[in-house]
Amino acid sequence: MNNFLKILEEKSHILADGATGTNLFAMGLETGDPPEPWNIEYQDRIRSLHQGFVDAGSDLFLTNSFGGTSYRLKLHNLEDRVFELNKAAATIAREVADHADRLVVVAGSMGPTGEMIEPHGLMTSREATDAFKAQAEGLAEGGADVLWLETMYAMEELEAALEAVKGVGLPVCATMSFDTAGKTMMGVTPSNLAKRSKDLNLAGFGANCGIGAPDLLATINDIFKNVEPNTVVISKANCGIPEFVDGDIVYSGTEELMSEYVQIAMNSGAKIIGGCCGTTFDHVRAMRRAMDAHVVSFSPTLEEIEQKIGVMSEGSKSIFNGDDSKPTKARRSRRIRA
Repeated sequence: MNNFLKILEEKSHILADGATGTNLFAMGLETGDPPEPWNIEYQDRIRSLHQGFVDAGSDLFLTNSFGGTSYRLKLHNLEDRVFELNKAAATIAREVADHADRLVVVAGSMGPTGEMIEPHGLMTSREATDAFKAQAEGLAEGGADVLWLETMYAMEELEAALEAVKGVGLPVCATMSFDTAGKTMMGVTPSNLAKRSKDLNLAGFGANCGIGAPDLLATINDIFKNVEPNTVVISKANCGIPEFVDGDIVYSGTEELMSEYVQIAMNSGAKIIGGCCGTTFDHVRAMRRAMDAHVVSFSPTLEEIEQKIGVMSEGSKSIFNGDDSKPTKARRSRRIRA
């Protein structure tokens, strides 16, 4: 059985990893430099990144390949190395996962191209599909268990990516990034994603990044209201709000905040929960303890989220209160079998 499908069957909740960029910056990556070449040049550091999350308790971690399409790599004259860099990313991750003392899943990270599909931009759907296909083939060859489309903002690009990975033979998850208006940059709402997901053949979907944990929790709650009981919902929130401190970007989230976030995300219906920007190994370690100690109870109220996690933007409040806002018993996702 595929490792991803196996862990979905075995665990009621799955802890994902934290930030790739934040932790690589701490290892010496310079702002503006692409992290993907490190899969070849600094394999020990990438191995240390993944091992840090495994040691902290992650059941699933993402490969260092977020910007691994030809469009992103072209910005650094690396567009002819798509397959090589993505395969290397998955190969290193596979080695770390296979040496763990438990089942750990390798998720092949695939971020947006950074371009807009026509008529909004110059990229065609075919060009987007070709770019994602080359990346997916490298990740699959390197040993990824699941392809993980993340931080998507346009439904057209998500559809192009899904067309690209059809023949790869791996499960596919997708997360979109929602802003203060409760929508993606291209106007997709959480309920739009939830309703469309039924036709997209996704093994799991949800939200990542955005502007902070309170707003992401509004997104997750809205998604959960619009899905079937066996749906795998994914929640990967930023660790607080970014701030400039002595010229560096620092995220305000504490270990306590991320622990509260994990438990509220569980109550909100999420099955796979992790951190995004700013989330360190220490945060994930605290999140592991919080997940293991928590028993799912009632879905949260707006007041509970704001009291424990922080103030929610007005747009996200509207999303959160769009349907019946009375607390309801959080449904457990039914196990998925291969």
